[in-house]
Amino acid sequence: MWKTVLRRSLLMIPQLFILSIIVFALGKMMPGDPFTGLITPDIDPLRIAELKEKAGLNDPIPVQYKNWMVRILRDGDFGKSYTYKMQVSTLIGARAVNTLWLSLLTLILTYLIAIPLGIYAGRYQGSPFDKGVIIYNFISFAIPTFVLSLIFLLIFGYKLAWFPTTGSVEIGVQKGTFAYVLSKLHYMILPAITAAVLRTAGTIQYLRNEVIDAKTQDYVKTARSKGVPIDKVYTHHIFRNSLLPIAAFFGFTITGLLSGSIFIETIFSYSGMGELFISAINSRDYAVMNALVLLFGFLTLTGSLLSDIIMTAVDPRIRIE
Repeated sequence: MWKTVLRRSLLMIPQLFILSIIVFALGKMMPGDPFTGLITPDIDPLRIAELKEKAGLNDPIPVQYKNWMVRILRDGDFGKSYTYKMQVSTLIGARAVNTLWLSLLTLILTYLIAIPLGIYAGRYQGSPFDKGVIIYNFISFAIPTFVLSLIFLLIFGYKLAWFPTTGSVEIGVQKGTFAYVLSKLHYMILPAITAAVLRTAGTIQYLRNEVIDAKTQDYVKTARSKGVPIDKVYTHHIFRNSLLPIAAFFGFTITGLLSGSIFIETIFSYSGMGELFISAINSRDYAVMNALVLLFGFLTLTGSLLSDIIMTAVDPRIRIE
């Protein structure tokens, strides 16, 4: 297996290289540049032209790409953000911490909601509870992210004022204190619940179908014929086998949360990588934009490999190739 993991890891290199070419070219095709917004009656256009020349934006695109890749491979330097006036790696590192904690809380809430609903809906197929879960599943799957986010924001943020509506921590709270941790958690709860509700549909449906299918399997009939209590059959036999599809997508779920929180973070103005990505696009901050796309691509590829590894750990009969 480890040879396969190594081979798959090495295969990521050309994939990321191709991705870097595509994202760099698309970035250059966008209208405007990081200095376009600086043009005001108070700024000399010659000064803008000087800044562009100094930043290398007047060089041919292949030359700009070569210089960018040389800095990354030689120095690990992804460049400097024109908007935030700081190194891209430092900027993304600070935002990645917020996204990581939001993703972790979202993951916990997703499984706390999805696993019980999926298991009990499958166990009591056709019951009012099962029908209620199906309706919930349909709504959570069909409703757009921004619609549910705005609804939750309006109800719990503005009407009831239970949670903050913008930011990731209360201003003035000293970092490293218990009050700081509580403040971070308070700011994360509403976007995490919103993201979790939107992500439960697939998990619930997989679990429900697996439980329904498992009830007719021979190993379940054998256990019941031996007098094993029905509750034990579900907890020790059906539940464990029904988790296989969930394990298959676990790697994608983790990395997808890290790279797919763009809409949630933007709507809730949460200071994470997703909100930073939208900001970088709007301001034509090429260095930040390119680095984030490469990071998201790396996370996606890693998620695919991680899912395969988890599957082999859960079910030894499966071997990745």
